[in-house]
Amino acid sequence: MKFHTEYLHFETKQHREYIHITPQIEEILKRSGVKDGMILVSAMHITAGIYVNDNEEGLIHDIDAWLEKLAPFKQDYQHHQTGEDNGDSHLKALLIHHEVILPVTQGKLDFGTWQRVFYAEFDGRRRKRVIVKVMGE
Repeated sequence: MKFHTEYLHFETKQHREYIHITPQIEEILKRSGVKDGMILVSAMHITAGIYVNDNEEGLIHDIDAWLEKLAPFKQDYQHHQTGEDNGDSHLKALLIHHEVILPVTQGKLDFGTWQRVFYAEFDGRRRKRVIVKVMGE
């Protein structure tokens, strides 16, 4: 079995952003030489996440609005007593989750028709990392 690891780096301009990263994942898969296996994609920060969904602007807006409704920015999070102001970012990341595992078949991502991979940033404007680990043969 082969293992191949690379890192993606992000420094978003906005506090919250959703970045389509499928092309980067496909390039890493190609460099790995793996034909059958899986890829772990994991945000290495507690205020960011990785998810799979449709790359459609209206849906991305709806996801953002839904997350803001479930975990709104507000001043009274107990976490803010530590001097931080990003309690909502931690909660949004929990809802999205920090990682996905993607199937690889015949050297390609084995996705449904509209599935794409996204990096979700909830506390941006600073450098963050995502690990991409390809495993297989």
